[in-house]
Amino acid sequence: MGGLAVAGAGVVEYACAGLFQTSTNQFAEELGVTTGSFMRHLTEQPREGKLRLLDLPRILKNHLHMRVIDLMTATLPSLKRDYLVQLRDAARDAGCVLTNLKMNQPGLNLGSEELGERDKALDEYKRTIEGAAILGVQWVRPLPGPQRPNRKTLAAAYRELIEFAKSHQISLLLENYGWMMDDPDAIPDLIREVGPGLAAQPDTGNWSNNDVRYTGLARAFPLAVSCDFKAHALSENGEHEAYDLKRCFDIGWDAGFRGPWCFEHFHDNLDGLYRGLAILRDRLREWMKVRSGK
Repeated sequence: MGGLAVAGAGVVEYACAGLFQTSTNQFAEELGVTTGSFMRHLTEQPREGKLRLLDLPRILKNHLHMRVIDLMTATLPSLKRDYLVQLRDAARDAGCVLTNLKMNQPGLNLGSEELGERDKALDEYKRTIEGAAILGVQWVRPLPGPQRPNRKTLAAAYRELIEFAKSHQISLLLENYGWMMDDPDAIPDLIREVGPGLAAQPDTGNWSNNDVRYTGLARAFPLAVSCDFKAHALSENGEHEAYDLKRCFDIGWDAGFRGPWCFEHFHDNLDGLYRGLAILRDRLREWMKVRSGK
C-alpha cells in the first residue's frame, strides 16, 4: 500500500498510476462479462430463448470471443459443491476463467453496529467464500452495507473477511455500491482504512451523477484490479447516451488500469444482449489498440 498520501479533506492522491496493476497482470487487455448481465435470461433447465449459466463459458469463448467471467451469487442456481464443480469445469473446458464472485446476498449488513447482525453477515460471507474457493476465483466482492456505516466498524469487518479469504487464496474487492455511489472518495477512503488485502473494482455505472462518476473513477482506478464496465441502453447506431463510455475508459487507462474489463449490459432480448456485448467488445478493443499503439 506504499505510495498513498493523504491530501486533506479525506481525499487520497496516488504517487503512481495503476498502483494495484502489475507488469505480470494476467488479465491485461482482457475482456469479459459479469453474469448479472444475464439475470433476466437465465434458466436452470434448457428453454428456448433462455441460457443456462453452465453454457455461458462456451458461448462467451466461441461466439463472443472473450474469456473472463465475473460471477454474481444471484445468478448461481446453487452454492452446493456439485454445481460449483460443474461450473468451474465448464469454464475450464471452454478456455474461460472465473475471476470474481460478487456476493450479492440480501439482508446482510457488514457494517452494522449490532454485533449479531454483523456476525450474521460475516458468517454468510465466509460460507460463500468457501464456495468461491471451489469455483477457483481469485476475488470475492461483498456488499458494503445498505446505509453509510461507521467506517472503522466496516473496516474491521472487512479485515476479518480478508484474513478468512486469505486461507482460501482469495482476495477482496470493493465496488462503488449503495451509499458509496454519491461519494467519489468512498473507495479510496475505505481501502486506506482497511489496509492491505482490499482492492477496487470500480463500476462505471454505479454513480449518482456524472460529476461524481468521473471524479470517483479517477480516484478508484489507481487501486483497481478489475472493472465492471457497465453500459445501459445503446442506440441503433451503438451510442450510449447515459454517460461517456470512452471517457470512463480513458480515465481507467490513464490511471494505469489495463484489465480485466468486464461488461455489464442489459437487454430484454438475449440476442439483443449478445449484439450489445459485441459492440462494447469491439469498441474497447479498438480503444485499447489506439492507446497501446498496436
